Amino acid sequence: MKYKPHNYQQFATDFILNQSICCLMLDMGLGKTVITLTALWQLALDSFDVSRVLVIAPKRVAEDTWPKELAKWEHLTGLTSSLVLGSAAERKAALQRKAFLYIINRENVAWLVKNHYWDFDMVVIDELSSFKSPKAQRFKDLKKVRPKAKRVVGLTGTPGNLMDLWAEIGILDMGQRLGRYIGGYRERFFLPDKRNREIIYSYKPKQGAEEKIYSLISDICISMKAADYLNMPERIENRVEVSMNAKEEKLYQSFERDMVLSIGGEELDAMNAAALSNKLLQMANGAVYGEDKKVISIHDRKLDALEDLVEAANGKPILVAYWYKHDLMRILKRFPEARVIDTSKDITDWNHGEIAIGLIHPASAGHGLNLQEGGCTIVWFGLTWSLELYQQMNARLWRQGQKHTVVIHHLITKGTHDEDVMKALEKKETGQSALIHAVRARIGGM
Repeated sequence: MKYKPHNYQQFATDFILNQSICCLMLDMGLGKTVITLTALWQLALDSFDVSRVLVIAPKRVAEDTWPKELAKWEHLTGLTSSLVLGSAAERKAALQRKAFLYIINRENVAWLVKNHYWDFDMVVIDELSSFKSPKAQRFKDLKKVRPKAKRVVGLTGTPGNLMDLWAEIGILDMGQRLGRYIGGYRERFFLPDKRNREIIYSYKPKQGAEEKIYSLISDICISMKAADYLNMPERIENRVEVSMNAKEEKLYQSFERDMVLSIGGEELDAMNAAALSNKLLQMANGAVYGEDKKVISIHDRKLDALEDLVEAANGKPILVAYWYKHDLMRILKRFPEARVIDTSKDITDWNHGEIAIGLIHPASAGHGLNLQEGGCTIVWFGLTWSLELYQQMNARLWRQGQKHTVVIHHLITKGTHDEDVMKALEKKETGQSALIHAVRARIGGM
């Protein structure tokens, strides 16, 4: 396929070419993979600035999205790649093959650093938020070899909060902008927030800290929101509310109040607020894990609502986002024709319209998967507290190339924790806008 870049895509490609260190905060659907590959082609085959590039990505994106994008565009001819996936022997063999790009999943970064002589002169990190924890082994190992790469690019759609930025930017610039140590970063820009005597659980930014942080990183970061640059398809969000009966409500409210409950001889308890939240969301979905992971059924209200949506779709493909394994099992029992989207073949079949009900976990579908050709309807069977996974999941269908109005249904059990999560997701969505706005790219005065 012939590549005709939008102005914003050319701008982003040029930014990579002109910066040895850069972070592209590109909204979902803007084509960050082809933008980056175009820059890599020029760096490897035109200016000869790089010869071996390591691409680190989520596993599904590494094995599916990057290879497909590389094969899709005519102008990328000659930019060879090798997938460093599979068993240890297969990964070693992949590293021995002659290529410009070596694509590895993020889980194998520690193995790579330990078992391979570092000979990469450029690193691309897709998705950068995977390196937001300085305590993670992948962060520690990549940091050891980062100075050996003369170029590095970070790609992300959701940069996270201000505290996350220290690690994300630090793995790119080795602490030049936000400091080499997170303790110093906290002391400089944050104040203790929630605490229990000497134990501090969270921090809040000092007055003016946001503007100062954004100013420090603005030379290597650009952000672009899809709504600013694309004629995005119409998006309709819908709440499908279901109600428990009086007996089910009593069970729910009793557990919410006492954090312990006996259901049909099975004991259910929550040790803390996080565990309580988790159990309440499960109960809102219709089932909950008890002792020894035994599934306790509560109600089928969401299954009934999903059945109504499937019937109304009249054969039109529906993508269902589930969160718990017992949700998946119950959905499959009610809809035997449904299919879990897990492999590259599943993704291809979905995009060819061969799957009427696709089941997908937001954590496995979060980044980089192009599913817009197979359908335009998402049903959230169970909600998640993760704004990043929520946005990324929706962006699998609501993105450039989608030819139809995208409808996002949220199944919400009235009077339950579902309502709290929905409010939080809506609130957090506007909370990240300050960072996006601060480093938004200006192209042609727009």
